[in-house]
Amino acid sequence: MVQEHMPGATDEPGATDEPGAPGATEDLPTPIAGEPEDEPTATRRIADDAESSRASRGWWDRNADEYQEEHGGFLGDDRFIWGPEGLDEAEAGLLGPADGLKGLDVLEVGAGAAQCSRWLAAQGARPVALDISHRQLRHALRIDTEARTAGPGPIALVQADATVLPFRDASFDLACSAYGAIPFVADPVRVMREVHRVLRPGARWVFSVTHPIRWAFPDEPGPEGLSVAASYFDRTPYVEQDETGRAVYVEHHRTLGDRVRDVVAGGFRLLDLVEPEWPAWNDQEWGGWSPLRGNLIPGTAIFVCERG
Repeated sequence: MVQEHMPGATDEPGATDEPGAPGATEDLPTPIAGEPEDEPTATRRIADDAESSRASRGWWDRNADEYQEEHGGFLGDDRFIWGPEGLDEAEAGLLGPADGLKGLDVLEVGAGAAQCSRWLAAQGARPVALDISHRQLRHALRIDTEARTAGPGPIALVQADATVLPFRDASFDLACSAYGAIPFVADPVRVMREVHRVLRPGARWVFSVTHPIRWAFPDEPGPEGLSVAASYFDRTPYVEQDETGRAVYVEHHRTLGDRVRDVVAGGFRLLDLVEPEWPAWNDQEWGGWSPLRGNLIPGTAIFVCERG
């Protein structure tokens, strides 16, 4: 089941990469070396924390350029889009009223090029965009540089691991993630507990992931993607590996019940579970997402949580 990936993946410790650092206004450098020359082989097998981490960082560093070129127009430079359906936070209000975001310290986990954080900053929030991929954060710097004469200014960027957040306890008023980090880590409860740690009491944590039911179907946008082809209950990770057996991409499946239990195990209360319907205006295909499938089965699940 080949997945088409949404912004960001974060699963390995790293260093900060702040706006205005040396080279921030230069052209983007060549992607990291070591990209597999042959097409990877898709399989289902166990992949632990360390292997998932290495694969995620490498995949996003290699593919950030193509991803931003292909999907950057849909995502926008400063919009908060929850998934391929195009649900916009400006309309959904899952983080709370937009006028209530002013002055809040916000952590975006798996931020990619920080599009969501840029929207948050425009509402008066103080976002920090965290991602595992240096290359994705370079795109964030590029967008900030291009927009330096407009908007709220550069976004604070941190390259780090979502399972070991480099922040003090109770540092943030809100946390969010649009397809970032959680599908790519072997133990999502570690992310939940770290987010819980850095949030202040009563804060919201809102994240979107591939809807678990999609794992039972082929990842195809046409009619061939409408027949069940795998067990929904098979939690074996999806892995793409090179000719040596080294994982170059890993995604982890959890059932809907698993996700709810992960949220609770992380110390949160689940306030809402949103399953966006495919809107009539959206006629694009994005990997396995499409109007055909979106009108029949959910593609995205958004968990609205509150810290106890």
